[in-house]
Amino acid sequence: MTYVLKTPPKRLVGCELIALAARSEQDFVAVCEQRYHDRLDAAVEVALARKAQIIMLTGPSAAGKTTTAHKLAERIAARGLRSAVMSLDDFFVGEGRYPKQPDGSDDYECVESLDLPLLRACLRSLAETGVCEAPVFSFLTQRPTGQTRTIDARGGIAIVEGLHAFNPALAVDELPAGTALHLYAGLREEYAAADGSRVLATRDIRLARRLTRDMLFRGHDADFTLRLWPHVCASEDKYIKAFKNRADLVLDTSFSYEVCLWENYTQKMHAAAHAARLRELCGRFAAFPPLPGAVVPADSLLREFIGAANGNGS
Repeated sequence: MTYVLKTPPKRLVGCELIALAARSEQDFVAVCEQRYHDRLDAAVEVALARKAQIIMLTGPSAAGKTTTAHKLAERIAARGLRSAVMSLDDFFVGEGRYPKQPDGSDDYECVESLDLPLLRACLRSLAETGVCEAPVFSFLTQRPTGQTRTIDARGGIAIVEGLHAFNPALAVDELPAGTALHLYAGLREEYAAADGSRVLATRDIRLARRLTRDMLFRGHDADFTLRLWPHVCASEDKYIKAFKNRADLVLDTSFSYEVCLWENYTQKMHAAAHAARLRELCGRFAAFPPLPGAVVPADSLLREFIGAANGNGS
């Protein structure tokens, strides 16, 4: 259980150590990937030892929640148990029903943007029977489709992932004791110059991940992502970090070698209104020797952000 602690401190790693490790890029990448796999295995072992029926998984933007949820499910299945992933995004109430912000715009971030009665009923069903019928939400129409998807984790573990997974409004505390394990996914590694001063924070790395994903797969330029980023961070503080103390475990989704990747992607981006912020971010990654996206294994969590091998991320 070495890799999973309730409140692991952030690590401050010297830039010179990263540069040294990057000289043997294949070994460097392999070690980092194996450490993440070990953390996943340790988290599954804890969940099984506690006989949890549900893992409530949350974490900040671009921490890798979605990929982590599915990799946990794969590991549970590999042990001969049923597993399934349920996304809280499928419980959005939809266009015309969202709460309003003070300026009159829809508030997609608050917990009331979810169909809480339906979500609570699904969680109770998972706790009592291991099965529920979860809604299917269409982001194209911004409405529930009216269809459902069977979440079947009988005798195994259901993984419920999303922004509000730790929010008490979901009434997880009303389920039988021991039913749910609260798992927080987040980066725990930051980087320092030779004098010990911090040059790269976890929030910078998550921003680079999100900028890259938005550019490659969501049709958003850097100005769009950088404009939204302060709101994203404020929502994290309000809706995720406010409940972080509910975590039973923290799963580190850092990869030491990834700081060598992001200059290759961020330097290809263009911004007008936020050009200075983009230059500043690029400059932070320039402190590390560059590695191409091709070094990232096909099954890596980082492929969530750079795309499949032989595609945009190769």
